[in-house]
Amino acid sequence: MNGAAYGAVARALRTPDRGEMSADVPRRWRARAGALLLPALLLLLPLAFYLALFQPATLDIGNVGWLIRGTDNGENALGAHAYWHDVHAGASLRTRLLNAPDGVPVLYTDSNPLAVLLAKPFAALLPADAQLVGPVLLLNLMLQALFAWALLRRHAPGPLALCAGVVLLAFPPTLANRFIHVNLMAHWTILAALWLFVDPARRDRWRWWAALIVATALIHSYLLVMVGALWGAALLDRFSRGSWPVRGQVLLAGTAMLAIVAVLARWLGVGDQMPTEFFGAFAVPIDALWNPHAGGLSRLAGQGPYDQAQWSEGFQYMGAGGLALVAVALLIARRHAAPAAMRETTDRLRALVPALGLLGLLSIWSAPLPAAVLHVLDPVRASGRLFWPIGYVLVFVALLAVYRLPARYAGPLLALLVTVQAIDLAPMARAIRTTSADAASHRLWRRTLDPRWEMLIGRARSVAFMPGQPPRDLSLFQEVAWRAIDAGIPVTSVYAARISRQTAARLRGERQAFDRGALVPGRMYVLLPTASPPAGTTPLLLDGVPVIAPRP
Repeated sequence: MNGAAYGAVARALRTPDRGEMSADVPRRWRARAGALLLPALLLLLPLAFYLALFQPATLDIGNVGWLIRGTDNGENALGAHAYWHDVHAGASLRTRLLNAPDGVPVLYTDSNPLAVLLAKPFAALLPADAQLVGPVLLLNLMLQALFAWALLRRHAPGPLALCAGVVLLAFPPTLANRFIHVNLMAHWTILAALWLFVDPARRDRWRWWAALIVATALIHSYLLVMVGALWGAALLDRFSRGSWPVRGQVLLAGTAMLAIVAVLARWLGVGDQMPTEFFGAFAVPIDALWNPHAGGLSRLAGQGPYDQAQWSEGFQYMGAGGLALVAVALLIARRHAAPAAMRETTDRLRALVPALGLLGLLSIWSAPLPAAVLHVLDPVRASGRLFWPIGYVLVFVALLAVYRLPARYAGPLLALLVTVQAIDLAPMARAIRTTSADAASHRLWRRTLDPRWEMLIGRARSVAFMPGQPPRDLSLFQEVAWRAIDAGIPVTSVYAARISRQTAARLRGERQAFDRGALVPGRMYVLLPTASPPAGTTPLLLDGVPVIAPRP
């Protein structure tokens, strides 16, 4: 054996001294801690956030009563219920048990098309009165934590800094504020787009973006606009840096993606809906980042005057912890240089400026516009939502700045900011949790307790509300419609995000016929507060609601 080989063997067999052993112990503990950190982040943190906002009973898929209480989430559950019970739905994403006979796309019932589609083959195995709102919401939060972790893990100086950073990035107040419309809590699609964007290899892989855009299109159109803008920024950056052959590939990839989105839009039922011309009414207030614009949401921030529409859709309050994070990050960025890998990430984020600038302009715009422009912008009429990607990028960049500190400083600092955030937003969490308190009762009906409801609906061929405007008593509509769907009886109206001209004309004609006394045979009529029975009819009173029984 030559000398070099002998020395290698001797070094391999040599017993390490006490100093080396003591240095190896922390490394082993860090490795074990790292192995346990990911499951904790992806399960415990989302679960804790969920339970802070919702009753645990909301995760019971057989417990739907808490939803059909006159909320958008009730429409989410109702649309899914109709789709799963519609034997004629087939491979479409439309049900004719609501808004019969025209039907309504699942997308416009505020349901989650992706979730209801995936659950459709197993509908027979679900409870008769099933809801996936709670379980899907928890899954969204788990994916939120996953992509926040994926964005931060390469830059975090230690486990505590990583864990606290995930909390600040994954669970902002804007996410909690969407509890009224849980499809829009799928903010993980925004974080997933950022995760693709900041890595040069993933950013140029068309199939990764295609998978994300298809999934996002099947969840909510507003999220599609945001993810699409980030993907467009990636294409623009590649086009500007590439050679002419590369630019040709970019144009081909963009055309193919737009074709896929067009096919999905057709499948989802987008097309003949009437415009609302509300664009600009739901814009982001100029002080939205530091003003919650509503009382009882923040413990540490003052409340300024607000418009209800802006508070709901334009809510962008960062929380006291988030605001402190940005302030601290500015100080750290001036005193500490960023490592090379971190500089590369922030440099790549600069390519998002065109996309974020466009989204920001649309989100704050509230000035009058010509009717033709309003029609074009109608798909994003709740424009304040478009600010969300800007908020996430702001927090991400601020966390990268704090990650310039050593672990012994960054971890405790971010943990302190998480504590401040929790203290500030505790009133908001309590207020949101009260909205699902009814779930603990596991009670299905509250408005339709009279046993004659089931009997009359069972005798009917269809159920109509007069006038055909469910929001006038949405909780009543949701319970009656739920009963009708259980019996396989179509309902002639629906509370939808958009309606078609055909449906609007039909509802007007049905109201005129009802006022004349020309009642449809076999139809059960439920009279809402502004409707009066036609001459010669005597309604029944069921739980105080006037009802005209179906005639032979």
